[in-house]
Amino acid sequence: MRVLFAAAEVFPLIKTGGLADVAGALPGALVAGGADVRLVLPGLPAIMAGMERLTPVCELGALFGAGRVTLRLGHMAHNGMPAYVVDAPYLYRREGNPYLAQDGKDWPDNLQRFALLGWAAAHLAAGELDPAWVPDVMHVHDWHAAMACAYAASHPGERVATVFTIHNLAYQGLFAMDDFHLLGLPSRLKVSQGLEYHGLLSFMKAGLKFAHRVTTVSPTYAREIATEEFGCGLDGVIRALGGQVSGILNGVDHGVWDPARDRHIARAYSARSLGGKTQCKAALQRELGLNVDAKAPLFAVVSRLTSQKGLDLVLAALPDLLQGVANTGLQFAVQGNGDSDLEAAFSAAAKLHPGRVAVRLLYDEPLAHRMMAGADAMLVPSRFEPCGLTQLYALCYGTVPVVRRVGGLADTVVDVTPHSLESDTATGFQFGPASASALSEAIARAVQAYRQPQQWHQLMLRGMAQDFSWKAAASQYLALYEAARQGLPVHGRPAGG
Repeated sequence: MRVLFAAAEVFPLIKTGGLADVAGALPGALVAGGADVRLVLPGLPAIMAGMERLTPVCELGALFGAGRVTLRLGHMAHNGMPAYVVDAPYLYRREGNPYLAQDGKDWPDNLQRFALLGWAAAHLAAGELDPAWVPDVMHVHDWHAAMACAYAASHPGERVATVFTIHNLAYQGLFAMDDFHLLGLPSRLKVSQGLEYHGLLSFMKAGLKFAHRVTTVSPTYAREIATEEFGCGLDGVIRALGGQVSGILNGVDHGVWDPARDRHIARAYSARSLGGKTQCKAALQRELGLNVDAKAPLFAVVSRLTSQKGLDLVLAALPDLLQGVANTGLQFAVQGNGDSDLEAAFSAAAKLHPGRVAVRLLYDEPLAHRMMAGADAMLVPSRFEPCGLTQLYALCYGTVPVVRRVGGLADTVVDVTPHSLESDTATGFQFGPASASALSEAIARAVQAYRQPQQWHQLMLRGMAQDFSWKAAASQYLALYEAARQGLPVHGRPAGG
């Protein structure tokens, strides 16, 4: 089966979140399952620099405001995976974040930049741009590539089977409807049964309305987004899709996240020999300026600093936690950046509690590995979480997750209860309400367990024994691709379409 994988970012070339990890790992797992996979990516500087043997496939001319667009085919240098790159210097040759300008605002031409990615994917899928390789399935990821589904569906001829994966429904790619003409699509798609969303143009809706199958990255999140609370205004559209929406849990790339082979951490370790984790903790405490104390429970956060991630709950809980459990020497380490108010508040907390609270306001992949290895527990208190990879990485590193009971967090962490301890299934701590008090209670339970070395040791080992490899997910996707190929009708075609 030939699969075209369309995404805006890919690890390790460029990453802003979990989408890049999925785009970096799932294609290899699909290949291992027997598929022939190629990616199509925007020609961002980091992506161009990370490719080998790039050769022109065809000149596309002037498109979407760019005077010259060339489709190139090469291989990613780090793993040899074949990928098409849409080389449009006018639209993509910009440093930094692929979506945001230096002032933190969206690039003003994002509509054209990501419409071009979707257009190129759809025309590749139609066999028009590279007749030597025509996919059976086009797998499109998040709003950045979602227009591929609309372009494919608007073609009157034979259409490729399409699968659209939602990585985070909150980010929808909304633009002014006045710019619809820039897309080159039939005007019949301007209606609410098409791409219109409360007077705006929605790229996310293109994927929802025109893909043969819609997936998201955990079973619980697939159910949640059909509700008003988590549906971000699209719950009605998602409910209308019914059984066409499914959740396939993300996996872990053990070639990247493995404490036994991790070059970024102070000392390698494994479930059979955990001594290195103690050294990793001491090294992290020294690096961050925390008190070097093996007995102090060290809780870490590795996250974008946004309200979605529940980091305001951590801030609200922090004073009472540091006072109420002062005799334990409880420590907090935070790595990430984002909302300026949250950044300032965490910095203030670190100044107020030197040696017990440390903050690093940056995205740094090697430091994230050291946080995973050095912390005792990992906090993921998200208000919503499509899948969450942080808690999966933490489990691999014997770092016990403390999570809110939502989305993929609920699917991957088994709460410590008398029953789960007795059945030997517990792997972490869950809490329900999105409140500081509920989070504090979960942290207190974790500290109590930490003071029972045998119980904590078992939690660590049980977490490290979990199998969240990409093999299972790849098998589910391959089955889904085959179902999509059976010719089921595209959902949501507008009247007269």
